[in-house]
Amino acid sequence: MNTIVSPSMQLSTAETAFVPGPPGTHITIRGLTKYFAGWPLYENFNLDIPKHKIVSVFGPNGCGKSTLINMIAGLIPIDAGEILFDGKSLADTKIGYVFQNYREAMFPWLRTIDNIAYPLKLEGKSKTEIGHRVDELVSSFDVKFDLQRYPYELSGGQQQTASIMRALAPGPEVLFLDEPFSALDFEMTLFIREKLQEVFMQTGTTMVLVSHDLEEAVYLADDILLLSKRPTKVADILHYYDARPRTIATLSQASFIAAKKHSLEIFQREVRREASVQPPRQT
Repeated sequence: MNTIVSPSMQLSTAETAFVPGPPGTHITIRGLTKYFAGWPLYENFNLDIPKHKIVSVFGPNGCGKSTLINMIAGLIPIDAGEILFDGKSLADTKIGYVFQNYREAMFPWLRTIDNIAYPLKLEGKSKTEIGHRVDELVSSFDVKFDLQRYPYELSGGQQQTASIMRALAPGPEVLFLDEPFSALDFEMTLFIREKLQEVFMQTGTTMVLVSHDLEEAVYLADDILLLSKRPTKVADILHYYDARPRTIATLSQASFIAAKKHSLEIFQREVRREASVQPPRQT
């Protein structure tokens, strides 16, 4: 069974050879270290993220949830350590990223359809190939709004939908999502949750999702990565494998309630735990 593994022994990348993850691992993190203003956020952090799973990242405020996926995605430099994707570097891996702030993520000078097509143009795809792929995404997401409009002419939910379509356009090996529902109303949140599940069931794309909503984190995930206070470690990893597609009925199932309860207990334990340092906060 492919699961996240947090190695029990802390590895020093300067002294110990890189140890690959178990079969089925997609992202291997060894010796990850990151300091902010002289304070450790992550220090000699190790983790294996499985392939073809949705992994939710959840933990106390300031533990560095978004910082973790930003380091994995190469948006924030690391101070030490190594991160590999199927044994490859980030440069040799195709990723997608959905930002929390969709208003700043979309290019305002490009029409929405051109925003979605942008990564395909960077890859040098032909107009025919781009048109075909955009049509696939429009059909998959059942888009009813006008893609010829500029992003700022659309609602927040429409902009975030387009942002997710853009991230998926090139067929990424890994899709990162940084609190993608936090600025959406409940109706749009339900819609995009459903569409992400559909994409996952169709493609098996590995997804890593940061969420501040525990119900959302459990509902979408195969594995819930629960982080500690900083210096951040893995507090626990909960495996939740209820069948997909998950629906409103899922929320009342005993397995979902148990998974959410277990996650909440660990979260509360970490919130109450006395921190060994009092550093600046990170998200």
